Amino acid sequence: MKRKKYYFITILILGGLATISPFSIDMYLPGFTAIAKDLNTSIDQVQLSLTSYVFGISIGQLFYGPLLDRFGRRKPLYVGLVIYTLASIGCAFTYSVESLIAMRLLQALGGCVGMVAAQALVRDLFPVKKSAQVFSLIILVIAVSPMIAPTVGGYVTAAFGWHWVFIILAVIAVLTMASVHFFLPVGKKADTSISLKPKAVLANFYEVTKQPQFLIYTLAGGIAMAGPFAYIVGSSDVYMNIYGLTEQQYGWAFALVAFGMIGSTQFNHLLLRHFKSESLIKVALLYQTLVGGALVFGTMYRGYSIYEFTALVFLFVAGHGIMSPNVTALSMAPFTKHAGSASALLGSFRLGTGAVVSALVSLLHNGTSLPMTVIMLLCSLTGLIILNSGNAVVKYRARRVDAEQEVSALV
Repeated sequence: MKRKKYYFITILILGGLATISPFSIDMYLPGFTAIAKDLNTSIDQVQLSLTSYVFGISIGQLFYGPLLDRFGRRKPLYVGLVIYTLASIGCAFTYSVESLIAMRLLQALGGCVGMVAAQALVRDLFPVKKSAQVFSLIILVIAVSPMIAPTVGGYVTAAFGWHWVFIILAVIAVLTMASVHFFLPVGKKADTSISLKPKAVLANFYEVTKQPQFLIYTLAGGIAMAGPFAYIVGSSDVYMNIYGLTEQQYGWAFALVAFGMIGSTQFNHLLLRHFKSESLIKVALLYQTLVGGALVFGTMYRGYSIYEFTALVFLFVAGHGIMSPNVTALSMAPFTKHAGSASALLGSFRLGTGAVVSALVSLLHNGTSLPMTVIMLLCSLTGLIILNSGNAVVKYRARRVDAEQEVSALV
């Protein structure tokens, strides 16, 4: 009984750490229109504050990976959460879109430590064979964020103003820090053999990228998982300005779509009893590509009602719930000593691609949902191509090595 309770609490805290950044993205989305009006700017300028946040996450993770390996999991985690808390307060009291963009960047540089630490701690605390299931449970906790955050953000913005969204985020960070201190296992301790000199850090990153399994699943999964970022950054404009929803209605629509990821994440937990992660990833990518194609076709040639549009986005996001935990597990599986660096590279590429995608949605904004849906399709299709071609190259090299060994044996 105690073991189950410990397991549940650990998963909950790890999920909470990994959720800090998604919650920071989703909670202020309903306030985009209010922020633009209050700061005397345009929606596309406010969208850049989301781009700066995603960019900050991708860059920050590269620093936290080596720090988590060198100093252990706790100290870097505390430092990052303190930076995040102070930056959240800074966002709440900003009075220009430029300073909001800057504060969001700083907020991301602090908050991204939770994502890196959570993935590294899974590798520390659980056996490799269980990692995909653990990541599924953590993603279940993360998936609750898009259901709660926009809804809460919509009501908070309507009742008190968008500034209070960032005050609430600061409080969440403080509570998360307290739960880490009192309830989370320490995980891997400091390793003084790991150098923080730039040359050594780059060498560690290079060692990680030499693993074909890491490279294939990080590239394919990272690009494919940027698809939901296109939806996140574009959904506020599509739902509120094209379909005419209020902040509260948008929050509920966003929550409904997020439910697709929750259901598929739990379905993935069951599928792992019968299928391998490799097979599930391939099927999920193909499925998302087909749904993405339907979204683009309908947007271009017939136009969707809000119900049809939401249903298709729901189906698209459901594929993400199956793909994400399996991609993460397979990317992290080869590593023990450099788990922090591997987690940093994985997260950095994933969020860096998300930053590029979110910037493209803003730059290509034309008053329709087409930029968003086209980018969603391209992300899935590119991920599928990389996965198939990467695995084909690995198999070819393996056959070539076997053939050379057979020749050597005969000689």
